[in-house]
Amino acid sequence: MNLKKLFIDYFVSKGHVEIPSAPLIPENDPSVLFNTAGMQPLIPYLMGKEHPEGKRLCDYQKCVRLTDLDSIGDKTHHTFFEMLGNWSLGDYFKKESIEYSYEFLTKVLKIPVERLAVTVFAGTDKIPRDEVSASIWKNLGIKEERIAYLGVEDNFWIAGESGPCGGDTEIFYYRGDNIPEKFDPKDDHWVEIWNNVFMEYNKDASGNITELPKKNVDTGMGLERVVAILEGVTDNYATSIWKNIIAKIEELSHKPYKGNETSMRIIADHIRTSVFISADYAGIVPSNTDQGYILRRLIRRAIRHAKKLEIDMESSWLEETAKVVIQEYINYYPEIKDNQTHILEVLKEERIKFNHTLEKGLKEFSKVLAHIKNSTIDAESAFRLYDTYGFPIELTEEMAEEKGLTVDTAGFKEKFKAHQELSRTASAGKFKGGLASTGEKETMYHTATHLLNAALKIVVDKNVHQKGSNITSERMRFDFSCDHKLSDEEKHKVEEIVNNWIKEDLPVTMSTMPKEEALKSGAEAMFIEKYADIVNVYSIGNVSKEICGGPHVTNTGKLGKFRIIKEEASSAGVRRIKAILE
Repeated sequence: MNLKKLFIDYFVSKGHVEIPSAPLIPENDPSVLFNTAGMQPLIPYLMGKEHPEGKRLCDYQKCVRLTDLDSIGDKTHHTFFEMLGNWSLGDYFKKESIEYSYEFLTKVLKIPVERLAVTVFAGTDKIPRDEVSASIWKNLGIKEERIAYLGVEDNFWIAGESGPCGGDTEIFYYRGDNIPEKFDPKDDHWVEIWNNVFMEYNKDASGNITELPKKNVDTGMGLERVVAILEGVTDNYATSIWKNIIAKIEELSHKPYKGNETSMRIIADHIRTSVFISADYAGIVPSNTDQGYILRRLIRRAIRHAKKLEIDMESSWLEETAKVVIQEYINYYPEIKDNQTHILEVLKEERIKFNHTLEKGLKEFSKVLAHIKNSTIDAESAFRLYDTYGFPIELTEEMAEEKGLTVDTAGFKEKFKAHQELSRTASAGKFKGGLASTGEKETMYHTATHLLNAALKIVVDKNVHQKGSNITSERMRFDFSCDHKLSDEEKHKVEEIVNNWIKEDLPVTMSTMPKEEALKSGAEAMFIEKYADIVNVYSIGNVSKEICGGPHVTNTGKLGKFRIIKEEASSAGVRRIKAILE
């Protein structure tokens, strides 16, 4: 059963337009390392910006969450997962949304209604109880005893402290025999499978709640969980999604899945996630910062569990498993197809690098255990395992926990300030979301990246292309294809050109058109595959034309003075410029 196809076909038949999955690495959003939910890339449109594809959208979105990293190895958790979603941007609301969900589950997927239950928002002193949703569910045949009213913590959504918000209704499936008449949300046999969020209010900075004139619907369904339900298994890793990947690990380890589930699940999950992170067009490679740190951590944890399964560490086992993952997803995500060679090179290089020190590091860990005091691994030993043997602090913590020990992580962070809370940044799972938090300064920097891109084509090479960017209110960071360090003369010339364009007060205009038409008109795009069929094209005078989601200033005269503060290598064949507007 191809759940992705069934889902998209159903919602397209209901007037929705399929949009491509947004990149795993968010663009111009430093508040989070990865897209963590299907709705995250759409926040600007949920905030009121018009989407070029219209008011009814659907997709399957790739996501990475690290909040449950310690749970990977059990039956249900994953770091990478796919979220199916459908949206109404000021079009239909509760009635149609709930009816669509019910019809898809019971008619298309043929899930028995007696196995379904729902929660709705119980309300607050400022927002009424959601009797509208409850009434719709009852009319569809959901019994009153299968409807639970829950509070803000369970059934209310808002991105941050203020902005569009609203209650949601969550759909649950009973996984087990002897289905109870009454729905108990605390009973673990009831598994959430779909969430419909109804954004009908706005909360201002003072906490005042007002009704929105334009109301939106945002839904999300976890693909892995629903596939497990449809295939009648309680172990997600026993589904068709994982079948070939687990089989490859069994083949490489000469061991069966049964009895080795934990390590095999960790290896399978971490390799799948590593494939998607390294496939992203942002060009992430293992490093000691940001997404690169997470990638390194996942690969090295997978390697350690492969060693526990006695897989040949000198073989190309990691790349062989990754090839199975690539084949599973190559027809769905263009970056997997485009970056196959890069993915395998990244994994091979990191495998070889960690292999060189893993054995020595494990021996060092044993020495540390022999001299341990107070059941705690001291900060200096933890730092030595990191600095000398390449053990992420989390790996040392995991190994210590297996021995019933703890690690002085606070002391470790004191010794290595630069890495303080690195993985926790992603694990927190909090985000302001897309461009929802974009202020005046970020908008200025976003426009400046277009001018910088155009100037580099003049000064360095006409074939220079953007490879990634990161924007905060203090600075811009711009990665571009280039095979050499820029000379002082080149940097000065780039600054001069950009500042001349700013002085000319060039108009910034936007037009909407089909993607193919935009490309024929000469519009440039970073990673064209990620864009929907209808795109926004931003032109800056006659100097720049790019497909982009925005936002931008109305004319370049608003930007101030552009100054490059640093130019450095980012990765092989990619340079990085950090610049400010004064």
